[in-house]
Amino acid sequence: MNKGNIVIVDYGMGNLYSVYYKLKKLYRHVIISSCADEIMDASKIILPGVGHFATGMKHIKERNLLTPLQKKVMEEKVPVLGICLGMQLMTIYSEEGNTEGLGWFDATTIKFDKSKLNRLKIPHMGWNNIHKNENESPILNGINEESMFYFVHSYYVLCKDKTDILCTTNYDFSFTSGIIKENRIGVQFHPEKSHEYGMQILKNFIDI
Repeated sequence: MNKGNIVIVDYGMGNLYSVYYKLKKLYRHVIISSCADEIMDASKIILPGVGHFATGMKHIKERNLLTPLQKKVMEEKVPVLGICLGMQLMTIYSEEGNTEGLGWFDATTIKFDKSKLNRLKIPHMGWNNIHKNENESPILNGINEESMFYFVHSYYVLCKDKTDILCTTNYDFSFTSGIIKENRIGVQFHPEKSHEYGMQILKNFIDI
């Protein structure tokens, strides 16, 4: 059954094809696009990303994607999944480049504080668990405390509204590794690199 196109937004920040090939194993109608018209026709949107927050926002604006993204996500309430940098861009502001984000969550993106990490390194890189918050969603169907996901990041999201927290992860302290509000979902980890559990996340998003 065709539920419409899932559009992976190409704003020049990498990791597109890893997400694309994993999604194509689950659903036929997936495209990568930086075209406003194709984004406006999307039934679901994925905002991936690896790299610098300020550069990501700059690229979104330069490619004239800000208006179609805001319309689809905030007005039409189309489901959107932000991955890694894509999740961080959903916040109001980031310390990385001192830049305003998309503002889809009342949250900020801040750098890991070395003083809280003892001997752990920045970036947080490798495999880790997630711990579900009470604000559980179908996006985490089939996921448990033993499920492992791949992370690579130096910044994390700090939510002002704790009800927006989908899940947390421990890296010498508990940080937010997933956020959710209405049609908006973000995960700090990379489902496309997280084997069976990552595939389950992507399947759940397709089924929403």
